[in-house]
Amino acid sequence: MKKTFMSSFPRFKFVFSTSAAVLAGLLLAAPVHAADAWGTYGKPFAATSPWNSRPVVPVFGDFVIPVSTYKPGVAGGEWSTGVFLADAGDAPMTVSGLPKTQGLWDPDAEAFHDVTVPRWPTNVAAATASDGHADIVDPVTGVVHSFWQLKKVDGKWVAAQYAWTRIDGRGWGDPAHYFQGSRAAGVPTAAGLIRKHEINDGDTMYRHALAMSLTFNALSPNPTYMFPATSADNNAATTNTGKIPEGALMMLPASYDTQKISSPELRKVAETLKTYGAYVVDRNFGTPFFIYVENGAGFDLHKGGWNNAVADDLERMRVALRQVKSAQSWMDGDGKPITPQKNFNLLSMRGPWQLQAGTAAGVFDTWQQAVVFPAGSARVIQVNYSSRGLHPLAWAAPQVGKTYRIRALASGGAKLRLQVREPSGSPLHFDSGELGNGETKNFAWPSKTAIVTVHAISGVGEPSTVRGELLLQD
Repeated sequence: MKKTFMSSFPRFKFVFSTSAAVLAGLLLAAPVHAADAWGTYGKPFAATSPWNSRPVVPVFGDFVIPVSTYKPGVAGGEWSTGVFLADAGDAPMTVSGLPKTQGLWDPDAEAFHDVTVPRWPTNVAAATASDGHADIVDPVTGVVHSFWQLKKVDGKWVAAQYAWTRIDGRGWGDPAHYFQGSRAAGVPTAAGLIRKHEINDGDTMYRHALAMSLTFNALSPNPTYMFPATSADNNAATTNTGKIPEGALMMLPASYDTQKISSPELRKVAETLKTYGAYVVDRNFGTPFFIYVENGAGFDLHKGGWNNAVADDLERMRVALRQVKSAQSWMDGDGKPITPQKNFNLLSMRGPWQLQAGTAAGVFDTWQQAVVFPAGSARVIQVNYSSRGLHPLAWAAPQVGKTYRIRALASGGAKLRLQVREPSGSPLHFDSGELGNGETKNFAWPSKTAIVTVHAISGVGEPSTVRGELLLQD
């Protein structure tokens, strides 16, 4: 099975190196939770995360996943991933870009930069296929570090792509931080994974949605992704021929008879698909659907050789699986009713930045999602004219006539200024002026073509940081 996920091509190059000390100091420290708590290595993400929530009375589409070259599968192996738990005493490790490339690509920052993971477990082993997936969970900072094409070259760790997310967060991207893992949908490979400790836990199902890939003839070229996904394979629009976008939730209907499934391991998967479903997070080559199991779990539906009964059951599941189009309501991981969150911050501070005043420019720090300025005796003003602070996320485009609020979140006296204008520069629809920490301004989004200019302004005399939140108000 060959995967075809590739990172997005960079639009801007903005190079910096991030140290372990910076990460440790800049991230809000996350408490070390009990093993059975939400938002931990063994139970990733919040109870309200889409991964841990389930639809009530789902409404299904009618598109059937087509047959392809191979049979459906549920397995670990070279195209899956390992999830490695860091210890507080583990040493840091710097990961660089692959040899003869521009460097390690961070699609959320839209920049190439080395990454120093502050705690690197000694047992890290990337999956052996070309995707080279591996996720590292740091319980000290509460971060999942997710790599694509990770491997050792001449004794040093290198990779093609890096992204991160909070272990106690949603497990999906948002408009401002749109790429939060090494799957094509912008999620970590740990998300939705059937984990080692879950397989023989005595339960009848896995208590979370699963991670699924489809192949070209099932995946949609338009749209290529849908909520809650924030990305898709970079050539999806020209190579996909099906009807299911990445980010879609696939389920078996409640009426599906799992008792006819001969394998207890597969029956548990099917029960999960009836209750939680599986999110489409990636594309594979030639497999109608594939569900991912953590490497090293010993999970094998074809013990001792090919099992025709298992293959037949998987084929029946293929025919019965359907995309969830809507649901009467949703329940979180604790069985409480929830309304899925859809109003997210739209504004990133990723740059590219042009220095307008001062000498020591601030840099975008992906872990803080902020521009970080060193101490200086004079104000630094830098401007992003590109409008890349607003990622063109299909399901979160600003709505004309709706009211939005810009809020500055700053330290050390730094300030934020947001302007909304037409691409030609005129007219200038809105200018927030300089906003200090906690200050806000409201405005109506003016047009479909409007873009933003973002100003980041340093404090004086001490290090400072600034970021912004742009939220829909009605």
